[in-house]
Amino acid sequence: MGKNKRWVQLVIFSAVMIIGALTLINNLYAKDKKPVEGSKAPDFALAGLDGKKHQLSDFKGKTVVVNFWGTFCPPCKNEMPAIQHQYDKRNVQQVEFLGLNLGESKITVQNFVEQYKISFPILLDDNEEIRKRYGVMQYPTTFFIGPDGKIAKIRIGEMDEAFIEQTIASIPAAK
Repeated sequence: MGKNKRWVQLVIFSAVMIIGALTLINNLYAKDKKPVEGSKAPDFALAGLDGKKHQLSDFKGKTVVVNFWGTFCPPCKNEMPAIQHQYDKRNVQQVEFLGLNLGESKITVQNFVEQYKISFPILLDDNEEIRKRYGVMQYPTTFFIGPDGKIAKIRIGEMDEAFIEQTIASIPAAK
């Protein structure tokens, strides 16, 4: 029995090592890596509170600010007035703002939008598929996407109005 016990342990150890190595290789070479600054922003299409479907690729040629947020998040609440003010200021320019709510009920989101007087498009990421595709783990997280569709800046955490304005100004306009 002693010899068999040793072989069983060796087989189990080998299986664990092979599974671990395959998992590591899969994670290192996965096609769905989270986007980074300079990479192309993954396209998405989501329904908005306005009842319309919004697709990122529809805004090609514009700078797009994509803000992942939730009503449960104090920093998200704090930065909303700054985002709204920048939206109001740039509404006629080549800049689009999209707020992606993280899986909360439509009623909760609608109440928040009315309370904070938000007028830029709020999209509902009901199953958080887009959050996962973008690798968002902390809230708020904002992606500044240039007119070429590439991510110019990723900001994790609360933003103030000066940061938003400076970041948008630093992204080259479409040619």
